[in-house]
Amino acid sequence: MSDAEPIGIGVLGAADIAWRRGIPAIERCERLRLAAVASRSLEKAEAVAERFGCAAVAGYERLLERDDVDAVYVPLPNSLHEEWADAALRAGKHVLVEKSLTLSAATARRLVAMARERSLAFMENFSFLHHTQHERVRELVADGAIGTPLSFSGSFGIPRTAPSLIRYSPELAGGALREIGCYPVRAARLFLGDDLTVTGASLRHDPSVGVDVAGSALLTDGAGVTAHCDFGLTHAYRNTYAVWGSEGRIEVDWAFTPPPETRPVIRLHRADVREERVLPGADQFLGMLTAFAEACADPAAHEHHGDDAIGQAVLLEAIADRSAAAPAGATTVRSARAAR
Repeated sequence: MSDAEPIGIGVLGAADIAWRRGIPAIERCERLRLAAVASRSLEKAEAVAERFGCAAVAGYERLLERDDVDAVYVPLPNSLHEEWADAALRAGKHVLVEKSLTLSAATARRLVAMARERSLAFMENFSFLHHTQHERVRELVADGAIGTPLSFSGSFGIPRTAPSLIRYSPELAGGALREIGCYPVRAARLFLGDDLTVTGASLRHDPSVGVDVAGSALLTDGAGVTAHCDFGLTHAYRNTYAVWGSEGRIEVDWAFTPPPETRPVIRLHRADVREERVLPGADQFLGMLTAFAEACADPAAHEHHGDDAIGQAVLLEAIADRSAAAPAGATTVRSARAAR
């Protein structure tokens, strides 16, 4: 595989996120070539393959055996990420895994170490990181637009939907924290860095489905700057973050899932001045896949993706405080330190 040749990529699973966002972005990425899609049901695989003009494969193992597949995208339920990321790495494939990567920090460390031992790219998909609006916010903060940053707040909530969906399944490791709470937590790391500890967290469990449906986490960096992350599966829709400093505040309204054609707006508040800046649209899924293709071409130069995945897993585990077996219907409050 050379830098000039498109990288053959296979998709494990016909999940909604795959055919709605992932595969169309693969087709737009010049450095990738969609080789095959696999499903446990050949009929499902054929339906997706016919739509996107690739091979259909019955069974994930058979896709990993294909010589035209150099890399795999794993948009399976959270509970299957470890098994199939592991299998893909053992098969010598570069791996892109949907968030949340794993159910434990130890697993994240093991998979990243395996990828490095085999000189393979390994990346967790947080596509919002590849939208240009966040780089613009970082530039404004670095330029002193809000003075000294003192606090970050992020919220991601969606209305309740059918309880049959994966996000409500304890068997498939659903729940608010790993489905959507991971987004504001990852954004907090983007602005406050990796030296974050969990000083408090609350998860609210719904006994009718058996998973956490809402929660909050308070994080602190080494300098005492705080991040407050709210998330939920039973909320009016909200998808935003703000960075608050000594001289002002920057707010982003559509932070995590803006469509490519959307022109995001960031709001800058300073004293009595409120300024709105409309930015160009950006295809964040394409940006993410381009970054993954670059990592496949030179894994050693992009090992930070593995470090990012480990750091995220450490924080999510600390927030959950290893409390997967918390009493149904109870609100559990945990305090833990995210030690590496």
